[in-house]
Amino acid sequence: MNADLELDARGLNCPLPILKAKKALAGMASGQVLKVICTDAGSVRDFQAFAKQTGNELLQQDLGGPDFVTWLKRR
Repeated sequence: MNADLELDARGLNCPLPILKAKKALAGMASGQVLKVICTDAGSVRDFQAFAKQTGNELLQQDLGGPDFVTWLKRR
């Protein structure tokens, strides 16, 4: 999946990946895609809740490797 912006949040624990993603999304245009790479397993559920609360679309989550990758579409 192509992303307009990639955020490397590896090594950061909750709530920092969410806060950094929120800041990144604020600077993006509607419809653009943000790819977030995390090592914190808690980020998976955090981003699901974040998408519901903010109205940004959770496009996909890749949980298969050592990193947890989330794609969010700016509302």
